[in-house]
Amino acid sequence: MTDLDSSLAASVAEGRPLRSLYAGNARSVMQRGWRATKSTNWMVVLSGFFEPIFYLLSMGLGLGALIGTITTASGEKVAYAAFIAPALLAVAAMNGAIYDSTWNVFFKMQFAKLYEGMLSTSLGPLDVALGEISLALLRGALYATGFMVVMQVLGLNLSWWALLALPAVMLIAFGFASIGMAVTSYMKTFQQMDWINFVMLPMFLFSATFYPLSVYPQGIQYVIQALPLWHGVELVRGLTTGIVGPGMLWHVLYYVVMILIGLVFTTRRLRALFLD
Repeated sequence: MTDLDSSLAASVAEGRPLRSLYAGNARSVMQRGWRATKSTNWMVVLSGFFEPIFYLLSMGLGLGALIGTITTASGEKVAYAAFIAPALLAVAAMNGAIYDSTWNVFFKMQFAKLYEGMLSTSLGPLDVALGEISLALLRGALYATGFMVVMQVLGLNLSWWALLALPAVMLIAFGFASIGMAVTSYMKTFQQMDWINFVMLPMFLFSATFYPLSVYPQGIQYVIQALPLWHGVELVRGLTTGIVGPGMLWHVLYYVVMILIGLVFTTRRLRALFLD
């Protein structure tokens, strides 16, 4: 390459700084991951579908027969099963997205060295980030769709607003997948990865999943309201029970911010690890 060619190439790169980050081909990353999942991990994916259903049957129908109705934050009385079902729907989306964007990504990054090969092609770090997050989003959507069908069969969707629960669940999965991949990009060992489960378990138990927020002391309520799953639970619960108001837009905004933060950190991290 002559000096003129080099200077022209540099000029083009300077004029299109985003080209090194995004080649517009994230779908190839997602398709590759989906084919690999279907051929090797489909039993693992399938098992994750039944976990929230078991919780619903044991807690919602079993314990719910003893509890009866429960009062929501807005003062409405709903059956206990209808109270926890939307929470478990949000949990299903979170679990599907988190598992795919953490352990799956960790293996590809630390052992398979897959991203190094991808980024040696025309793909940019944002392509890889969006592709992997889209794969996690697909898994979360599959879990949520199946669970919504179960809710409909059991008569737990109490309002036509429940039709918007699926887009809401997609937003929740997108937010957790983005943050999950960003966090995983900093992980080096299996011991560090265990911290993800350490965080997810209490979030699952204390995000007003099984009990109203009002049962907790005021100070604990503030902590719970800062958790991302609580926002997802409140968003989906409002839609499935028909308790809809302008305050739900704050939950949506929370996840939009999560998505943006996750994408920015993941893209920068992948670039720092494999391109700089």
